[in-house]
This record gives sequence, C-alpha cells and structure tokens, in this order.
Amino acid sequence: MVIQLGTGELMIFILLKEGTDSSQGIPQLVSNISACQVIAEAVRTTLGPRGMDKLIVDGRGKATISNDGATILKLLDVVHPAAKTLVDIAKSQDAEVGDGTTSVTLLAAEFLKQVKPYVEEGLHPQIIIRAFRTATQLVWAVLINLILPLCPREQRKLLEKCAMTALSSKLISQQKAFFAKMVVDAVMMLDDLLQLKMIGIKKVQGGALEDSQLVAGVAFKKTFSYAGFEMQPKKYHNPKIALLNVELELKAEKDNAEIRVHTVEDYQAIVDAEWNILYDKLEKIHHSGAKVVLSKLPIGDVATQYFADRDMFCAGRVPEEDLKRTMMACGGSIQTSVNALSADVLGRCQVFEETQIGGERYNFFTGCPKAKTCTFILRGGAEQFMEETERSLHDAIMIVRRAIKNDSVVAGGGAIEMELSKYLRDYSRTIPGKQQLLIGAYAKALEIIPRQLCDNAGFDATNILNKLRARHAQGGTWYGVDINNEDIADNFEAFVWEPAMVRINALTAASEAACLIVSVDETIKNPRSTVDAPPAAGRGRGRGRPH
Repeated sequence: MVIQLGTGELMIFILLKEGTDSSQGIPQLVSNISACQVIAEAVRTTLGPRGMDKLIVDGRGKATISNDGATILKLLDVVHPAAKTLVDIAKSQDAEVGDGTTSVTLLAAEFLKQVKPYVEEGLHPQIIIRAFRTATQLVWAVLINLILPLCPREQRKLLEKCAMTALSSKLISQQKAFFAKMVVDAVMMLDDLLQLKMIGIKKVQGGALEDSQLVAGVAFKKTFSYAGFEMQPKKYHNPKIALLNVELELKAEKDNAEIRVHTVEDYQAIVDAEWNILYDKLEKIHHSGAKVVLSKLPIGDVATQYFADRDMFCAGRVPEEDLKRTMMACGGSIQTSVNALSADVLGRCQVFEETQIGGERYNFFTGCPKAKTCTFILRGGAEQFMEETERSLHDAIMIVRRAIKNDSVVAGGGAIEMELSKYLRDYSRTIPGKQQLLIGAYAKALEIIPRQLCDNAGFDATNILNKLRARHAQGGTWYGVDINNEDIADNFEAFVWEPAMVRINALTAASEAACLIVSVDETIKNPRSTVDAPPAAGRGRGRGRPH
C-alpha cells in the first residue's frame, strides 16, 4: 500500500502477505455480476415443461442426467466466490420448498444483469440495494393479496394439480398424472409432522415406469443370507418383530488374545462356551415370541438354521436407515442386548411378506400401527433415468407437503411474475429520482421467467410477452404462457398451480443474493500457505555421529 504524506513524501507499507490477490472497485463488481450470469447460462435452458436436460460427468466418470437446477449446480463444483452465492440460494430453495431452483437462479442473475449498466455508470451500490429491498417488500405485499386459499373439500384434487405442475418440467412429464396420484397418496399417509424421512424410495432396474408402485408401509431389499434361509416362512399375519443391533454368529478369536490349554477337555469347554453363548441368545429371541428378527449386524448360518427350524424369519446386515424406519412404523425399539426382549420393545405389523420385484426380492411390512410411513418402488431401464425419477418425485413430494402446510396457491407459467412486473412498473412511474429506474429494472427482470419459458419451447418470446403485457394491463391477473398452444392462457383455469411459498421464497432469496453480490466491492484472495519443509538431515563428511 502506498500513502502520500502532506510533505509530498511517499511511504510504502506492506500490509498483506506477498502473493495476495486483491481487486476492488467497479471492475470487481462487474466481474462478479458476469460470473453470476455464466452460472445462470448453465441452467437457463432447463426451465419449464420444454426445458432440456444436462448430462454431467464427474471426476470418477459417473454420469448424471438432470434438469433440476440445484442438482446441476451442485455437480458443477463452482469455485468463483461470488458465483457460489447463486449455488447456495439454489440449495436453500431445494431444502425449503423443493422446487423452483432454476427460477431462483435465473431471477438473481437477471436482477444483476438489469443493474449492470447502472453499476458501470458509477451509481452507488447502496442506492441499488435500497431500491431492491423496497421492490421486494412491495412484491411481498401484492403476493399476499393475490394468493388463493385451497378449498378443504377438494384438497386432494388440488394437491394433485400442484404435483402435476411440479412434474411437468421433469423427465417423467409424460407419466405426471400417474406419479402425481402416487405422490399425494404418499404424503397423505404420513402423520401431522409430514416427515420426509418416513417416505422411502427404492429403485429396481427393469420393467416400465408404470410398473412403479407405492407400498403403504416399509419395504427394503432382501439382505445377504446363509444356508437355511429358504426354509424360513416368507409370509406372516400380525407377527411380532424384534429389532436388534446384535451379532448372531460365532465370533472369531481376537488377534491379540492368547489362551493356553493343557488338555483336550479344556479346549472343548472353551468351544462349548462359545456355542452356549450363541444358543442362549437365540433361545431368548425365540421365547420372546418374535416371528421376524431384523439385525443391523450379521446373522450367521447357525442362527439362520435355528430360526428356520422354529418357523421364524431373520434378516441380518439391514441398513440402519431401513431399520429405523421399521422401528418408527412398527413400534418397538432397537435392542443392543437380547436380555430384555419384553412385549413393549417388539414391533408389530398386520402383514409381513417377501415378494419378488424384477430381479430383486423385497421384504414388505404393511399395516404398520405406530407411525404412518410408505415406500416408493421405482422401476425403469437406465440407472441414470431412475435417479432422475427419484429427484423428480422428491421435488413433487416437497411441493405437496408445502401446499398442505401453507394452503395457498398461485398460477404458474410466468403468470404471477407478469402481474408483479406490471404492478412494479406502474408504481415506479409514481416516484421520482433514481429509485424509479431501479424499480423499473426489477420489474423488467421479473419477465425473465415467461421469456425463458417461451425461448425453451421455441416460441417467439417478444410476441407472447407483448400479448401478456396487454392482457395484464386489461386485468387478466392469471394469464401466463400456454406451452401447448403457443399462445397465452389463464393458467389458473388451466390448473397450472404451485404453492405461493415457492414464488415468495424464490423472489426473496433471489433479491437477497443480488443485494449481497452488489454490496461486495473488493475481493482479497490469500495465497496458499507453503511452509518450507526443513532440509532432510543426512550423514556426510564433517557431521559427527548421529545421537
């Protein structure tokens, strides 16, 4: 840093470590805005029902096909510090409401694009931030008045419409009616907390998408089994279920253990003691009345045969997630010992059954009394396709949960953005000064959603946006892009609905991100610390004998 003193003398101070990269001022701000626009370009074409998919290959060669904004941005591994902000808001949108991840990224980038000329002309960032915060508060107030509450009598039908809107932009849009019904069924099975972890999703390769099914209970893949497993019954009615974290097999001696025996009888006593410990555990499980035994740890061949002889079913090495879901659904608790297997720690269900699905065998627990849970079993060809189906269902489930918790909806397809844009444009004409220009820029940025929907569908965006502006000026509040007929339509009448929370969250997060990026005027990058390693000591002439 160079400082000029009053005497005209120049003083040089070194404040930062050598190699530190520092950039500031308007060029730095413009650079950050440009980086955010590059991020938006990566997901721009994935928006809407006619959006394209992205094929992303990671460092290990694993391919992912997706058009979910949050998934794409996570896989891109962005390193630019300002651009990471857009990745973060996409992740937060995904966690909070599940859908609208591409919209929030596009809106934030478009807000920045519209204010870029003002930044280059030297307008102070704080004026921009103040205008954006004012615009966001106005938008919030208008949205609260526009949202429409769901009718409790027709709640199920309305939730299906919301799920179909969420699925219409996904890879499985052709089967959206089939999956929307399943998603609403799944969420309706849950208790009042609507816990996402109570919905399991399992993927089985083979078959068609329509072969997918929803199980009203817990289902998980058959685990590794030993000889004797096939002799066990595969179906029970009203069984008691023991959930264990106990190893039921003969344990190998520890590596560092040493036992010295002098007679064969002593050795035989040690072997018998091991067997007796195992049989003692098995007898306690049998006497507890449990018919189905699940353990997180291995169940060996001796135990498998023992249970088969007594008409009991067992499964070892059950994944912890599935074991916990079974516990939450069937009741009982996971035991780390078999000494206290009383009736209150055993789970129950109406029917337990092992069923063949494609090339896999699955264990089904249905009619679970304790907590309400369900499991999707997805079928399909390619592994990437099934993974994208799982992500699509996750988005739809989140939307339905959000619609139940916040029972209000708005019309999608760019309708709500056009109405808010019209309101802000009219408001900006009533105020003087720079705020007028900036709120007008905010209003113009909102049009990116209908414009991009048109571009992705191959429509003439300018023509359709002109029609939309004219219709909204005449009072057509819910008019948006009609993808099927290359025109505009009342999207509320066309049942293109989404929870109001999706739009509120997207606009708030995008505006906050834009304000955050505009408020940064300097970036300082510290160099990587390179600590010089001490020179290796070696023996040579003149060095004494090492101590």
